[in-house]
Parts: sequence; C-alpha cells; structure tokens
Amino acid sequence: MKLFAYVAVAAMFGMVSCNTQEDAMVTNVEQNLEVSASDNGRIIPGQYIVVFNEGVYDTQLKSVGNDYDSRTKAMRGEVENFFSSINPNKALPEIPYVYGTTVVGFAARLDDATLELVRKDARVKYVEADRIISIGTPNVEVGVKAQTVPWGITRVNGGVDATGKVAWVIDSGIDLDHADLNVDVARSKTFVLRTKSADDENGHGTHCAGTIAAKNNTVGVIGVAANATVVAVRVLDRRGSGSNSGVIAGVDYVGATGKVGDVANMSLGGGVSTALDAAVVAAASKGVIFCLAAGNETDNANNHSPARANGNNVYTISASDASDKFASFSNFGNPPVDYCAPGVSIYSTYKSGGYATLSGTSMATPHAAGVFLLGAARNGGYVKSDPDGNADPIIVH
Repeated sequence: MKLFAYVAVAAMFGMVSCNTQEDAMVTNVEQNLEVSASDNGRIIPGQYIVVFNEGVYDTQLKSVGNDYDSRTKAMRGEVENFFSSINPNKALPEIPYVYGTTVVGFAARLDDATLELVRKDARVKYVEADRIISIGTPNVEVGVKAQTVPWGITRVNGGVDATGKVAWVIDSGIDLDHADLNVDVARSKTFVLRTKSADDENGHGTHCAGTIAAKNNTVGVIGVAANATVVAVRVLDRRGSGSNSGVIAGVDYVGATGKVGDVANMSLGGGVSTALDAAVVAAASKGVIFCLAAGNETDNANNHSPARANGNNVYTISASDASDKFASFSNFGNPPVDYCAPGVSIYSTYKSGGYATLSGTSMATPHAAGVFLLGAARNGGYVKSDPDGNADPIIVH
C-alpha cells in the first residue's frame, strides 16, 4: 500500500482501522465510494472536471474583479447558463465546484448524454475524469515534550524566525488551535463537501504545517520558518481522502487569495490530471511559490500530478534520510524533481495538539516550503543513490 505519509513508531507502519460503516466510506459529491490509500488515482464514476477555453468568460470575470468569492459566484452563474444553453429542457446536474481564477471551469456529475454535449461544445477546452486522491490515515500520536529541533530542520539550516510570512497548506486541514502553530483561522477554508471547518481530523496537514512553521517556544518542535503564519486549505477528509476536483478548488482559492512571496505546500497527489497541473502552474504564475511532493510510489514523478507540473515558482521535492541517502519510497526524475529534502522519520506537530513521527515525500516538501518562505534556496550537497542517476540537490536555507 503506497501512502504519501508513512507512519513510523517502534518500526511499525499502519493505518487506522475503521470503527463504523461511515468510517469506511468517503463522500464525493454525495456519492459514497469505498476508499483506501491504495485507491489513490482511481476514477470517480460519473464525475468530471471541465475546463473552458481561454477567453470565453474573460468579460464576466473581469467585471467582478479578483475577489475569490465574487469570481466563484459569477462563475457558478455562468456554468448554470452553460448547461441551460446546451440542454434547456434538462435539470442542472450536480456541480460541487466551480473555478474562476487558475483554470476556468467546473466539476460536475454528468450522465453519458450530457457528457457528450459538454465535450462537443466549442467553449470547452477539455474534459477529464475526476479521480480520488487518498493519502491514508496516520495512526500515531505522542505527547508534548520539551522543545526539540528535528534533524530535518537542522539539515536545511532552518529554525529561523519568519514572523509575518504566510504558508498555505493544501492538505487535510490544520489543527486550528494547536499551541505550537500560528494559524490564520479567518482565511482557512474547507473544500471537503459537507464539512464546515478546516480543522484537521487526519493529522497529515498539521504535521506539514509544523515542519514549515512551528513556533520557537518551549515545547514540541521548531519549524524551518519558525513562527510564520499557516493557513489551512482543507481538501482531504478525516481518512485523508478527496478528489482532484476538490484539490483544484483549493488551488483556485490560493491563486485568488495568496500574495506574492507566500508559499503553498501540496503534500499530496495521484494519477495524471491536466487540470490540476494547469491550476498549480497558473496559481504559481501569480507569485505564490508552490512546493509539490514527488510522491511515494518509487516511480518516475512524471507519472503523477501535481508532481509533474513545471512552471515559474513551482518546485517538486523528493525525499532523503538522515544520511543524505535517497529514500527508498520516493519518486524520482529530473525534471520534474527540483530538490531533495529530509523525509524519513520526521517529528512534527499533529492533530489534537499532539506530535508524531512520519515519513514520506509529504514530509520532505514542507522542509522546502519553509526554506522558500525564508528566501532564496541554496544547494546543500547532493542526495546519494538517486535511482535516476541524476542526483537531486538537497535544499538548504
């Protein structure tokens, strides 16, 4: 079973067992699908991501400015008009997400007849099947200790004060009241259907946030960019599962709301998605630096999105251990991999005010995000035993 976060405790790796029928299911647009981490990349039947051609809705979107809520509201109206125009006698399909900033389009549940009409419409650039993204559920929590400096923070020359800098964590949410994190609750947002909070019920997103920006105080850990502000962009549920369409919605939000010099961390991924790649590249072109996990399939990162995305301010990160050796699980390939970072046995913040030790390219990526939050990255040497024969540089501040 391949996960974006491998949980390490007493040499054991595992998943939380499900206690109820609901715990064994994930809701994607009101449809229950049995999901586990091994389903990462599986097509969601009947659910599609539709991207319009450039310029089709420029006038409508420019009229409402750059405010995320205004653009989203305007785009929903245009999507409803689109469906009325292609099939005026049919009820609107279920439309869970619309996009108006990075890509212009929507996600919807479509029957075969409507799908064919959408594909044939001249306004549509492409249609792709929506897919599951699932990182799994870590099963380890440990108590609060006196503050320690995890080895990865030392390796990248982190632990530097970054008060006032902002990192967007596109993940399972963040523990909104964790004592070791500065969370901007007001700008935190959930894109998980039928949830109202960006609070982390999984642990993965909180772990990433701590590696980026945990406070320099007397407890827990210290982040690479210590004391920076983190914003939760929740796209994964408590089982660590979501969809490409939901992740694109989160990226669209960051693209509309983030500022030049902010950093976005994406410690997730799955199968190839042209729409997800395009959303990331477009958001990064606005000045937010995106750090992407290479993935944990021991595979070429070019086979996975958004890891394969390339563009200005976009960096894909592989993982190394404490001996600077390439992690056995890490995806590889340069391009798209830009840097390697610590990703084995990483201690950081966790849900419910706790701390945990996890491994994965999910853990490497926030090290890089923290470095970029501090400023320009440097080459701190090269990883050993890179399977592609082209050793990735290890990122340092």
